[in-house]
Parts: sequence; C-alpha cells; structure tokens
Amino acid sequence: MKNTITCLSLLVLLSCCQTVQSQMDHVKFNNPIIKDQYTGDPAALVYKDKVYLYAGHDEAPNDFNFYKMNEWVVYSSSDMKKWESHPVPLKVTDFAWAKGDAWASQVIERNGKFYWYVTVHHGSIDGKSIGIAVSDSPTGPFKDALGKALITNDMTKFTDISWDDIDPTVYIDGDGQAYLFWGNTSCHYAKLKENMIELDGPIQHIDLPHFTEAPWIHKHKNWYYLSYAYEFPEKIAYAMSKSITGPWEFKGILNELAGNSNTNHQSIIDFKGQSYFIYHNGASIPNGGSFRRSVCVDKLYYNKDGTMKRVVMTSEGIQ
Repeated sequence: MKNTITCLSLLVLLSCCQTVQSQMDHVKFNNPIIKDQYTGDPAALVYKDKVYLYAGHDEAPNDFNFYKMNEWVVYSSSDMKKWESHPVPLKVTDFAWAKGDAWASQVIERNGKFYWYVTVHHGSIDGKSIGIAVSDSPTGPFKDALGKALITNDMTKFTDISWDDIDPTVYIDGDGQAYLFWGNTSCHYAKLKENMIELDGPIQHIDLPHFTEAPWIHKHKNWYYLSYAYEFPEKIAYAMSKSITGPWEFKGILNELAGNSNTNHQSIIDFKGQSYFIYHNGASIPNGGSFRRSVCVDKLYYNKDGTMKRVVMTSEGIQ
C-alpha cells in the first residue's frame, strides 16, 4: 500500500512539474519592449487607436560612462505587445541653436498637429534648455517650431545648476488650457498659449518632497497626478490634486529602483480600458546600464480612493 501511495504521489508531482513547465514555455518575456537599440526616457501618446512611444536613443559605447544621445526615436503599437519601429523623426541637429544632448521629451497633439517638447543643450546660453518641434504626423518628420528655445537656463532661478531646465511634460486640461511642467531639483510649471509654442504667464514653482526630475502629469477620473523621479538613485513617487495647479498632496512611492540604472523615468497612460506604466531600466543583456537603457511596460492599477497601487516591474511585461 505504501508503495502504491508513493508511486501515485510521484505521478502527481511529475504531472504538476510538467504543467508548470508547459505554462513557463508559453510565457513570453516581453520586457524590455524595444530590443533593437538602447532607449531611455520614454513618453507615450495615445492617438486614435494606437500608442506612440517616443524615447531618446542611448548611443554610449560600452566603455563610455555618460549619456551619448543625438536623436529621438518613435515606435507604435495597437496592443502594447508588438511595437513597430519608424524612421528617426527628430535629431538635435534639427535645432540650429542647440549643440547636443537629446534628453527627455514628450509629444502632445493639438488641432491635428503634434508638438514635441525636448531637452537639449543650448548652443549659446549655458545649460540645458527646452525646445519645440512640430509635425503633421505622430511619426514625423518633425521640424523646429519656434527657431529658438522656449525655456533657457537663465529663466529659472530656483537652483544654480545648469541642468534644472530638463524633462518637459505637457498636459491640456479640460478647459483647453495647456500646461508645461519641467525641472531638475526644482519642479517648474507655466501655462502655454493655444499655439503651444509660447508661454502664457509667469513660471511657477511646486514644492515636492525629494524632487529630482522627470515630472509627468496625467488625469484619472477626477484626480490629477504629478509623478516624478524621487531621490537618487531614483524611485518614482507621486502627488495628487483636484486641480492641475495644486495644491499637491504627496502620496508616496509608486515604483522602486529600476534595475541596473541610476535614473528612472515614467510615462503613464490609459489605453483600451487599461492603465499602463512605461519606464526604463538598464537590465538588458549584455551591456545595459545607466547610459544604455531599455524601455519596459507593466500594468498600473488604482485603489478605490484614487491612489495608485505600487507598480511591480516584471520581465514578462504585457502578455
């Protein structure tokens, strides 16, 4: 009898192992979502029935331990699993007044035109600056919309560093008013005119706990969310408000340290009834790291009170 029970137990165990192995064989490891090149600082745009993903192209060689970024790239998807690559839509050299560094950016659509707010190093005013490119298509090509920088380092005095004017994020509120948020160590915001290429009022400052960089504005139901890179190495934290101009109430950590990367840069969207958290890490094999990053996507969920649940970074990604 003992031998019979032992044999049955072994058969059940073997069957369970085969089932688990079968399930593992069917699981795809979809993160990172971009595998043909290194990409960082993702920003997504939902337009009609597609998601357009914009990112900086990390080109640093394996022995170069800083950012080397000369262009931005764009991919699109209808299901968040398969991503189509498009020709390079914008380079630093498309801004005659800039001299380098295709850093974080975001694209937004208004009245059939697509406005791309980018971080670059200014050619004559020391420090980082924010420029704007425009296109009639979400995949470009884009061209300089203003012929000069919208934001330069001498326009903000909250900190003395030369890289505090980076990481633009743009949001158009329900009343049609557009807002630009940006910053490093200090978070700034200002209204934009309807033409999307001029400021419409003074630059304002937001006091947020341990704000480093990478602000991102989104709205879900009746709440506005301002997420951002927190401390260094960077986690993602967020605050909530009933108004896009605040006051903002800090809610805590949303996303932990990104694997093998000092920076953490997020984009949050709703697409076909699901919320997504798009980010980068440096975990790609063989040479990933802080300066050779890769974009990933995982699902994001909200609690009943509107707060966001902690995002779990996965290798599986969107199945």
